[in-house]
Amino acid sequence: MTITTRQTIVQKPFRRQPLHMAYISMFLLFWLYSALSTPDLTNWLTENILTLSLLIFLVAFYNIFRFSDTSYSLIFLFLLLHVFGSQYQYTENPLGEWLQHQFNQSRNNYDRMVHFGFGLLLTYPIHEVLLRGFKLNRFLSYLLPIELVLSLGAFYELIEWAVADLLYHGTEQGMDFLGMQGDIWDAQKDIGLGFLGSIVAISVTVLVRKVRK
Repeated sequence: MTITTRQTIVQKPFRRQPLHMAYISMFLLFWLYSALSTPDLTNWLTENILTLSLLIFLVAFYNIFRFSDTSYSLIFLFLLLHVFGSQYQYTENPLGEWLQHQFNQSRNNYDRMVHFGFGLLLTYPIHEVLLRGFKLNRFLSYLLPIELVLSLGAFYELIEWAVADLLYHGTEQGMDFLGMQGDIWDAQKDIGLGFLGSIVAISVTVLVRKVRK
């Protein structure tokens, strides 16, 4: 099985892409498991609206724009991170709780990990879309993903606030949905971590490209 990069995109039918088939099968199984085992189905459904939107986008454009296997791997990892977070409320995620106790942290930081992962894991796929799909020059294909991650991070915080206000009407459950855990700067820190992850991803992309040359 050959792992493709941006330079070696192979436009084979889905049935001849074992890696893609494995990713979608594993993800759907984990997604179903998370839905059946979640203690709060309403929270799970709310958290997974964007997950479903991204899946629909990937399926709809599969034969129009084919990502590299590198990008599909990064997207797969981010979706797993997010779905594992949605399985519980982010403030009660067991991995975050374990890390909190192990490193004596003041809060469950799993949500911080996912926001950092958003920038780190999705920047390269955005870079591919801009470079191959929109034929932007190399400089813009590096700069715009960082700006998009920053903008999308801020937009997500606005959507999250609106959903919490509409569904939970300012109650404690709404605060739990937002994952603030008493931190008034929670939204700003989440946006900043996504921004930092994006910078790291682009830096690695530039470095790898220079090493290959």
